[in-house]
Amino acid sequence: MSVKYQIDDIDRKILSHLVKNARIPFLEIARECGISGAAIHQRVKKMEDSGIIEGSRFIVKPDALGFGVCAFIGVILDHAHTYKTVVKEIESIPEVTECHFITGGFTFLIKLRCNDHQHLMDILINTLQNIPGIAKTETFISLDQLIEKQIALSPQDK
Repeated sequence: MSVKYQIDDIDRKILSHLVKNARIPFLEIARECGISGAAIHQRVKKMEDSGIIEGSRFIVKPDALGFGVCAFIGVILDHAHTYKTVVKEIESIPEVTECHFITGGFTFLIKLRCNDHQHLMDILINTLQNIPGIAKTETFISLDQLIEKQIALSPQDK
């Protein structure tokens, strides 16, 4: 259950430091913000409790593990009532990293990572297109990711 919490300028500074480096010691953030380490802990805890922060994580680069092909797949369902069962099936595909319910001509937009084009074709033909409820897919292969960033917390973070 999230608690309503209004962030202020100090919280924005804390978040800015954490977004840049989730491993930064709270005491270093405290020095930068001019408050105590305990106050940083309290504020971070409040932001976690309110759902502003979901935790920290390591980001594994898929290319480094051999997943060099990034593709986006637009999915059209044959019937709207199959929505939940189709999402469960898509979620079970290990290569799928994101699934968005979208507006426009597609029902879902899926992001997935594969080893190569043959691997992608196998996922499309033998897995994704065999899910009951999927009427049609359209695949877009990413040639290069040009931008990857967190949302800007304030104008100076842009």
